Amino acid sequence: MPIEDLKGKETWRLFRIMSEFVKGFEELSDIKMGISIFGSARFDTNDKYYKEAVSLSKRLSDCGFTIITGGGPGIMEAANKGALENGGESVGLNITLPQEQEPNRYQSKSLDFRYFFVRKVMFVKYAIGYVCMPGGFGTMDEFFEALTLIQTHKIYPFPMILFGSDYWQPIIDFMQTSMLEYGTISEKDLEFITLTDDPEVVVDIMCKHRKWKEDVIEKATGTRPKLSPED
Repeated sequence: MPIEDLKGKETWRLFRIMSEFVKGFEELSDIKMGISIFGSARFDTNDKYYKEAVSLSKRLSDCGFTIITGGGPGIMEAANKGALENGGESVGLNITLPQEQEPNRYQSKSLDFRYFFVRKVMFVKYAIGYVCMPGGFGTMDEFFEALTLIQTHKIYPFPMILFGSDYWQPIIDFMQTSMLEYGTISEKDLEFITLTDDPEVVVDIMCKHRKWKEDVIEKATGTRPKLSPED
């Protein structure tokens, strides 16, 4: 391919990327308090973590949180299902893949993305916390990228919850031993991570963080935002 044609193709790619950002910002701008939930697409409806994700998202939607997932099957479907069936807002940020991902049917708002990095921005920008159920490379990628952004002060800190100690404990052990011993992280970096098996712990952490955020905004602006659900 001639160099001129390659340059033209790359220029048009930039416009596609920009259009995805614009669409995401416009469609999601009304979300004030979202929680991004991640986990494996390979769990079926009989898996205990699928059931836990349904239950957890119901509890969170009861507290007025918007549930945001990757829009696919497995844990993503379970989280969207719990929110939608509970009358809450259920957002799916779907991704176009070579083996096409079918959006799950439990989305009150559904967006399609071609680029992973644009989609990642949406997960971070519109969430006040992450919940990572057991998952694969994608779940770990989302978790560690957000943790890196917090560590490097590129985004405001928010709760990073690993749900399922039988699955995540080895990762915590690695961070608390090898990573700390080699000095590649500090103990302070681990303060944002919570490992739990209790949905009520997740709900409590997220509600306390929302209250903290309301207080910070009120102190900075003199006006208290309407982030919590009305009584």
